[in-house]
This record gives sequence, C-alpha cells and structure tokens, in this order.
Amino acid sequence: MNAKKLQAIGMTIGFALFTAVGMTLFTAADKPSALTLPPPPPADALKVARQLNEVFVNVAERVRPTVVSIYSEKVIKMRRPGFSLPYGFEDFFQFFGDPQTPQRRQQPQAPRPRDYKYHQGGMGSGIIIDKEGHILTNNHVVEDVDELKVTLADKRVFDAEVVGTDPKTDLAVIKLKGKIPSDLPVAELGDSDAVRVGEMVLAIGAPFGYAQTVTQGIISAKGRSTFGGSDNYEDFIQIDAAINPGNSGGPLVNLEGKIIGINSAIATRIGQFAGIGFAIPSNMARNIWPILAKGGKVSRGLLGVIIQDITPDLQDQFRLSTTKGALVSQVNKDSPAEKAGIKVGDVIVRYNGKEVEDVRALRNAVAGTAPGTKVDIVVLRDGKEKSLSAKLGELKPDEGEDETKATGGEPSGVELGLAVEPLSAESAKQFGFDKNDEGVIVREVEDGSPAAAAGLRVGDLITEVNREKVTNLKEFRAALKNTRGKENILMLVKSQGGSRFVIVKPKTAKD
Repeated sequence: MNAKKLQAIGMTIGFALFTAVGMTLFTAADKPSALTLPPPPPADALKVARQLNEVFVNVAERVRPTVVSIYSEKVIKMRRPGFSLPYGFEDFFQFFGDPQTPQRRQQPQAPRPRDYKYHQGGMGSGIIIDKEGHILTNNHVVEDVDELKVTLADKRVFDAEVVGTDPKTDLAVIKLKGKIPSDLPVAELGDSDAVRVGEMVLAIGAPFGYAQTVTQGIISAKGRSTFGGSDNYEDFIQIDAAINPGNSGGPLVNLEGKIIGINSAIATRIGQFAGIGFAIPSNMARNIWPILAKGGKVSRGLLGVIIQDITPDLQDQFRLSTTKGALVSQVNKDSPAEKAGIKVGDVIVRYNGKEVEDVRALRNAVAGTAPGTKVDIVVLRDGKEKSLSAKLGELKPDEGEDETKATGGEPSGVELGLAVEPLSAESAKQFGFDKNDEGVIVREVEDGSPAAAAGLRVGDLITEVNREKVTNLKEFRAALKNTRGKENILMLVKSQGGSRFVIVKPKTAKD
C-alpha cells in the first residue's frame, strides 16, 4: 500500500473517529438533566402574602358599593357653515349625485337648517357621601352638562343633578333624583394628612367605562401641583395606581378602607395612564363638600399678601438657613396682614401651628380657613422669629427724571441690560399703577441681558434695590452704586400681578 493510499485511509479513519467521538460528546452535552421544581414558598411567607391579599379583597368589597359611574351628556349648538363649490367642480359632484349641484338646486327643496346641535357624551366616577344621595366627584366630570345619569354598584340607574361646584379645587357634588334608596352605602373619609409616601393604596372607578375597576399601587409623593402655573388650589397626592379617563371622581383608598383622595388627573404624553396619577386629598374635600351639598359657594380666607417661593439665590440674599417658607413681597393696604404687622421681606414659616413648606402650602391653608377666623402666624424677620396674630378677611372671586440705562457707563460699573425712567402720571396710567406708587419704570429690556434672565419686563416698577427704597432715578443710581462687587442684586419689582423679589446677576465692567 503506497503512501497516498495510507494517507487517504488515515484521513478516513481519523474522520470516522472524530465523527464518532464528536457525536458522542454532542449527544452527552445535549442530553437534558432531570427537571427539578423549586421548593414551595416558606409557610410563613405564604401566610403573610395571603393576609395581604385578604386585606386588598376586604377593602375592595367594602368600598366598591359606595362607588358610582357617572354618565353625562352635553348639547353642543353649532352654526352650519355655508358651502359653495369651487369653479369647475359642479359636473364632478353632479356625476356622483350630489343633491346640491346647480341643476338640482333649480328644483324646489326644503330649506337646510343653518343651526344644528349634537350630543357630546362623557363619563366619570363618584363617591356616595351621605344617605341623602349626595355624590362627591370632580368638577370637570359634571361641568356645564345638560343631563346626568348615575349607575350604582348594583346596576341601579338614577337621574342626577348638579347641586354645587368648586372649580378652584375641581370638586363637585351631585344628587340622585327621585326616591333615595334606604340601603344606600356611604363612604368614609380618612385623614389624608396622615398618609405616607410608599403607603399601599387602591383606586376604584370606571376607566374607559369599565365600572367598578380596582387597581393597586403606592403613594409616590405628596404636595404635588400641576405644571403650567395653575391658579387653582392644588395639593395633589401622586400615585402609581393605574387611573385612566373615567376614573376621575373615584376614590383613592387606604388599607383601612377609608377614602384618602379623589382621583382627578394624570400626567401623560400618550393620552392614557403612564405611571403618574393625581388625587385631591380627602382633607381638602372634607370642608368643601357639605357646603356644595347645600348649593352654597365656598368662602375662602384672605390674608392680603403677595408671596413667593424662596430660591437658593433668595436664600443667600436674605441669609436664610433653608428654602422653606413663603417670602412676603407685598402687603396690601388695610389688609389683615398689614393690621397684623406683617412686612415686606418677612418669611412666613408657620401658620396656625403648622410649618409652611412653600407658597402652595400657605395659599391652600389660608384659602381653607373660614373668613373671620383668627390665626397665629410666625414670621422670620432679620434672622429672628416673630409671632403675630391676624383675623382673616374674605377672598373676592376676582382677587390678586430723563430715561437712563443701567449699563457699564453707570458709575457703579454694572451692566443690567435695562432702561428705566421715573414713574409719571402717564406711565402709571399706561401700566396700571396707582398715583401713589413710587419707583422707576422699566422701559426697555435687552435680549439676553441679566435683567431679561431675571424675568424683568417692560412696564415693571422697581421699588427697591438691595432692600433700599427707590422712588426716583437719583435713588436708583445710588442704590446701584452700593452694589459694586456683589454677585447678586436683589430688586423688589411691582407689576399688575403684584410685587415680587427678583435676583439680577450683573455683568461687571471687567467682564
């Protein structure tokens, strides 16, 4: 056997051995091991899970009968627009049988109405709040509706009517019409101030019309407000329990089966739940719903100040240890605040014994206090606390020399990017100021300037610079001169919306 044959045989034998071994190895490696199941959960852990599950079930069974579905209808009246065919399209529409083509218009026809109306449907949820058939819900669920129907948990249907609304809190009360069932279940309001972030909750309502839907989640945050500068009274509880259109007005429930919130809104970019929902605290509703149930209007307390949140810059400027509290930027003449001794520059840190976190908290607290109530207020003034007392008023429905530039050419060497002039009778009338107001009026603000960055606008009235009163150009220039070398300039600025403090970060002459 020659070398070539030996080589061929060797290759054949080697391939056969490799194949056999390889197949054996592959088969052995591919062979599944015996299937083993994990051990069952520990008995103690399973017991705890079942107990928690039972809590959810019991809460749902207790609260669901008090939750109703609300169906609304609104009649929208519209005027039918006139319509004429573009030139050359008459034959096209005649071919497809349009009754309004020129040929057919020659025949007698019944006149088409110019006005027409259509029915717009809506839906939401509500909470039975007393044995008389009053139901607590959101204002936006029942606002301007023409017809309301309420479906109870047991499928009984009632007509209903709106008896009271409060758009500022988005709360409303409706009432069942006709004979009120004697077996009407009533929800129990809990203490929303006691809820803690991380606490488990249930949301009940009719999302997308699916009545009596229960979802579960936790309290994600407290004291939220919507974005966009709303003038409403907001102190939302943020939750991650799924709520969707139709949930509005339904309850947010704690594990004791008590109502701690009224589901109201979601934050989303897709038109449906995206993990962030908001509920109105039950304590906000507690004092309002009895007034609405009687058809009354909600009266709110008035302190008579304009306040603003404390930014880190304002904290430094006023030498405060924290950004908590509400900075007073205006005290209205003859107001409860003025009579109590509150001054511009005070920081309100406590209201009726409760710490003031920010403007929202103080605004809600004052609004939630009845007019005529005497309240205790603690302010921080010049680094020291001062206790004051005020008797609240009632909030009305409608309440709230030559031109020079402060530039590098000013003796102070600072550049603000604004032009000011003395307040004259003409400019006071133009910008809505009183004849007794004093200061310098802003006539020009340069784009991209420190003044623009601080939020100064044409028509603003500068009344203070670094807590120095400014009544004319001379005082304004002198006050600016005293800011030499400072990184921040504190200004008190008045506009039609009231007064506010602003921090201007000037460019120095060397910049």
